[in-house]
Amino acid sequence: MLRTESPNPRYEHLDQLSSAELVSAFVEDQHNAVSAVHAAATDIARAVDAALPRMEEGGRLIYVGAGTSGRLGLLDSVELLPTFSWPVERAVALLAGGPPAVYQAVEGAEDSREQGVADLRTKGVTAKDVVIVLAASGSTPYALAALQEARRCGALTIGIANNPAAPVMLDAEIGITLDTGPEVISGSTRLKAGTAQKIALNTFSSSLMVRLHKVYRNLMVDVKPTNAKLLRRTVRLTVLATGCDEALATQTLATCDHHVKTAIVAIQRNLSVAQARELLANAKGDVRSALAVNLE
Repeated sequence: MLRTESPNPRYEHLDQLSSAELVSAFVEDQHNAVSAVHAAATDIARAVDAALPRMEEGGRLIYVGAGTSGRLGLLDSVELLPTFSWPVERAVALLAGGPPAVYQAVEGAEDSREQGVADLRTKGVTAKDVVIVLAASGSTPYALAALQEARRCGALTIGIANNPAAPVMLDAEIGITLDTGPEVISGSTRLKAGTAQKIALNTFSSSLMVRLHKVYRNLMVDVKPTNAKLLRRTVRLTVLATGCDEALATQTLATCDHHVKTAIVAIQRNLSVAQARELLANAKGDVRSALAVNLE
């Protein structure tokens, strides 16, 4: 029996616990998710290093999964635009059962190898792309078939599973095992197995974005200001990065479409927005490098 499906002897009397005891049991068990991701840190770092050159060449991140795993992949892909201004066309999510499966389980969708292949083929995967396949069991037919098709297309494949030596991990170029063990409720991998996948995805994509110069110091300077809250955040980030007052930050941001990177370079180097953009372009978006350029 898979470890994720095995009964957890520690909680065999779960149905007899009080509400307070239930909450404690569920929260306590979640700590194992963090431990599982920490144990996989070396493999996650390898995945970041392998993905980086493909992203620099214009490749895409393509997430594939079924059920909870597929929805977590979708969530990670959606969050890359507002956080890092990552183009939506370069963060693609494939979920077994298609869009309806976001809101309601589509029974049997995860069992179709044919659909996994077909869905991946619709995306025109190339060797520049990175395909991240998630499956708690590590043997979901839809996910496995998509992974194998991605390898055939020459894409970098990253397999994430919650059981050791799972096929999704073994078939991928880089396998990441998040060994979370038995769940509090046997087989309910929406619990700590899902939490571990969420942490691993956050860690992978955020680390990758930092390597792609989407962060200066520890500030999200490539934020996409799509609402009032994020517009205010661009001002705060510019003030934090430069030490200027809010008036100057607001004025500069208004002239550069609220692009925080450009505002930082313009203010720090006392340049026009056009000059700051040119410096950043020459530095491939790296704020530190743009600030260090000798203009004499």
